[in-house]
Amino acid sequence: MSQQQYALPREQGGAAPRLLYVSQAQYSSDWNSSLHTHGCAELFFITGGHGHFRTRREAFPVAIHDTVIINANVPHTETSRLDSPLEYTVLGVEGLETLAGAEGYAMLHLHTGWDELMGCLQLMLQEAREALPGYERVCRSLLDVVLVRLNRQQDAALSGESSGARSSRECGLVRRYIDNHFKENLSLDQLAQLAHLNKYYLAHSFRREFGVSPINYLMSRRIEESRFLLRETDHPLSLIAQILGFSSLSYFSQCFRRMEGVSPLEYRRRHR
Repeated sequence: MSQQQYALPREQGGAAPRLLYVSQAQYSSDWNSSLHTHGCAELFFITGGHGHFRTRREAFPVAIHDTVIINANVPHTETSRLDSPLEYTVLGVEGLETLAGAEGYAMLHLHTGWDELMGCLQLMLQEAREALPGYERVCRSLLDVVLVRLNRQQDAALSGESSGARSSRECGLVRRYIDNHFKENLSLDQLAQLAHLNKYYLAHSFRREFGVSPINYLMSRRIEESRFLLRETDHPLSLIAQILGFSSLSYFSQCFRRMEGVSPLEYRRRHR
């Protein structure tokens, strides 16, 4: 493997994602393709050639315009086609993870914005290579730009430790919206759009903040209201299901039984 790697001095303190190194690699005959892990996330930007990316469970092809995000401590490796040597730039980033997949990685094909990202990476490599005064600040500022642009991709779902305060505010906004609109037909996509967050990131942050997913919180608010309607009105179950935004009576009954342990009719009988 032909590789140039530049390590950055480690910052003291701070909760934002931290750039640990930037590396540029090209396939050669001594390429080591055994599974390995890192103590930080790695962002692979495929800049040339063709190959495969492997994790413990699967392998998938990669080529130029592909970006692979691997969380810390996730086994992975890369293989290359002999007739089209794989080339890529790698960023090692601490305090960052992708929430897009259960296996701890995400693969993106960037249809737009590739040239701008390559400009950031080339400047980052130049700054790290020359190591002139202030290069660390330049590299970390460029990392911020790269992460913002990647997070605009729906399938990236990047989470950084520094985003906690913002995500807490946005999760609070989503919960208040659910409290006021739980009778409406709401979806995770709609709630994510309201909060200007990726839906995977919203689900992860909401659960971390409140101990329940946004959709399960929505269901709990509907069931809470249904208990009142079952006790205090003579509305038929089909009307209660319709009022509360359930797609069908059977789905309402299923959700009610799961949360309350009894059917809606049995609950009404016991509390009338």
